[in-house]
Amino acid sequence: MSLPLALTEALAADRLFVAGMVHAQEETILLLSPDEPGFWDHVTAEPEFADGTADPLDRWSKRVIGTLATAFGGRAVFPSDGPPYPPFFRWATESGQTFSSPVQMLVHARMGLWTSFRGALALPERLFLPPASKHPCTGCAAPCTTACPCGALSAQGYDVPACHAFLNTREGENCLSGGCLVRRSCPPGQSYGRLEAQSAWHMRHFHR
Repeated sequence: MSLPLALTEALAADRLFVAGMVHAQEETILLLSPDEPGFWDHVTAEPEFADGTADPLDRWSKRVIGTLATAFGGRAVFPSDGPPYPPFFRWATESGQTFSSPVQMLVHARMGLWTSFRGALALPERLFLPPASKHPCTGCAAPCTTACPCGALSAQGYDVPACHAFLNTREGENCLSGGCLVRRSCPPGQSYGRLEAQSAWHMRHFHR
């Protein structure tokens, strides 16, 4: 059985797309990501961004994906569910659409290093899975490995304290206003259509 057209259309209306699919016993897990360009303008016009309450993006995701789960007979799953937490990283890499990058972050064939999942739908049947994508890092010059001005992101992993320390400097303003330079350097991600305003919003919440 293939992905229902009605579900694809409903996701598109909410500016989401299926970034990967994987079987989990008798269920099919659909990993849902922002459908760019257009996601940020859509979501920031929603009620959650106007009510002054904390965590508007997470609340929007839970409302929208929860509604989709009810409409299509599945269940909604979110990275914040837990403990124990759902294995989003494993689902992503097993889907054949998302891979480990040279800087240990997930890289997606379409999203590049902007890879993110607003949640997942678990549908109660084993749907047909799409073929695996080509690894987006194959043949790439790997600009991500040298893009971080403070060396916080490298093949050895992510030095979070070093990142925060750099963001406190004048030089760090570029990352705060436009998003992580490592993510921005990824060739597939450059055509994804993510707005700087969205990256700046996430950076403000990351670096408080």
